Amino acid sequence: MPMQPRIALVTAAAARELDEDLAPLESALREAGADVTVTNWDDVQIDWSRFDLALLRSTWDYTQRLPEFLAWIERAAARTRLLNPPGVVRWNTDKHYLRDLEKAGVAIVPSAFIEPVENASATLAAFLCAQADCAEFVVKPAIGAGSRDAQRYGCEEADTAGAHARRLLDAGRSVLLQPYLDRVDAHGETALIFFDGKFSHAIRKGPLLRRGEGPTRALFAAEHIAAREPSAAERDLAERTLAAIPSGTLLYARVDLIHDADGAPRVLELELTEPSLFFAHAPGSAARFAKAALAR
Repeated sequence: MPMQPRIALVTAAAARELDEDLAPLESALREAGADVTVTNWDDVQIDWSRFDLALLRSTWDYTQRLPEFLAWIERAAARTRLLNPPGVVRWNTDKHYLRDLEKAGVAIVPSAFIEPVENASATLAAFLCAQADCAEFVVKPAIGAGSRDAQRYGCEEADTAGAHARRLLDAGRSVLLQPYLDRVDAHGETALIFFDGKFSHAIRKGPLLRRGEGPTRALFAAEHIAAREPSAAERDLAERTLAAIPSGTLLYARVDLIHDADGAPRVLELELTEPSLFFAHAPGSAARFAKAALAR
């Protein structure tokens, strides 16, 4: 009789009760014949070599502990098969990857970065000059998740936005500047989810950033989710985005898109590390993911 594959679903202590994907995925993997354990990534008592596969699911505190998290990634990957793999995680946890996508010809939301050694006011002024047609913009950390430390500003609020950027820079964090594409207020975001490079399902997220609201202090900003059928243009851009990733076919990927003033989709973020996969909004999706994981 073949042994049950041993799978770790990797989360964080602060995320266990918040990750709505954990229970359906654990159930689907068990139904498919796996021995499943939900583990915290930073639990020093865990012997990762006892698992055949460790799946990153909701390690949502990594942005505040990135060096520690990346060091753990390497240790765990030396003892078991970790998915997505370390090279992809290192690349994807820093939004400088948007530059790589843009160089590959992927339509992204226009993005500029301020580095800790740079003059924040000068870079912000140059960005606003380049985005003169945009009435609002967003300041966010280059390493961040769940809209934490992200805020929306009007162009007349450059001084306040600059102070926000300097707070991040003073903490040694690079800053990402993007125009606020206001079609998101009506259309929301489209998140397309892929398993083994194949489209599984999509959802709509309502707009997350409100004018005048400070950055969220929670692990992630509250989201308003519904199922969505993506357009042909959204599917095409998402597939071209996956083709531009510097790796082979990944077990899971989520491409988050919003529309520009012309109605064309653009990549806002590419989620390859610990994305929510929204199983509750797509019947059968947890089972599809479990099947893909066990095939690995």
